[in-house]
Amino acid sequence: MDIATVIGMVGAFGLIVWAMDSAAGIGAFVDPASLTIVGGGSLAVLLMRSTLPEFINAWAKVFLKIILNKNENPGELIEQIVEMANISRRDGAIALEGQMGEIKNPYLQKGISMVVDGTDESVIEGSLTNDVELMAHRHTEASGVFKSWADIAPAMGMIGTLVGLVGMLQNMSDPKAIGPAMAIALLTTLYGAFLANVVAKPIAEKLDNYSANEQNNCGLIIEGVIEIRRGTMNPRVLSDLLKSRLSPGDREKLAAAA
Repeated sequence: MDIATVIGMVGAFGLIVWAMDSAAGIGAFVDPASLTIVGGGSLAVLLMRSTLPEFINAWAKVFLKIILNKNENPGELIEQIVEMANISRRDGAIALEGQMGEIKNPYLQKGISMVVDGTDESVIEGSLTNDVELMAHRHTEASGVFKSWADIAPAMGMIGTLVGLVGMLQNMSDPKAIGPAMAIALLTTLYGAFLANVVAKPIAEKLDNYSANEQNNCGLIIEGVIEIRRGTMNPRVLSDLLKSRLSPGDREKLAAAA
């Protein structure tokens, strides 16, 4: 589980609810009409802008992935790749077949399987690269849904504001009607800003970060698997080569762990 996501989400919601309660009580900030315009309206427009599979995938899979996902440590991946390189150099590529059960990463597992089968390195590289490109496309579609939501929610809030203002102006002669109309006008703007900046944008940016990290890990795997297939590079040199793709902080952590 990604603790940062949980803490951030709970903290943001908690602070905003506390501010509302301190200002005028929670009840003053709850308006069914405003919630319907912003919440229901923005989701309906989002469905119009997306395909049904993209919409369902974003909510049924991606949102849960944000909470439950934990990025794979690239240092551990490098250690596993170097270990495979050592085995292949010492006992031959066929000996890697006995290590398949210990590999959890599906891309690394596929790459090593192709090495064991004696697949040409250009075919291995092409197949793994294609998988990464498809993965990146899926991630872009998913984050795009939430980026669209971040654009739509404030716009729906503005529509609700205009609806509220029209209602208020039409009932200027009735003081009792001015308050509810003004509430719709202000609360729809609040709801739109809340959905865009507290929910949609952070989710989209988190997904982009996950995708970048996963693509970097896949780059490590592709480079490592190709060198294992060639069998010409010393595993220590391979380790240094792969570590060069890490950030200085990750390299220091990996060196300290060693």
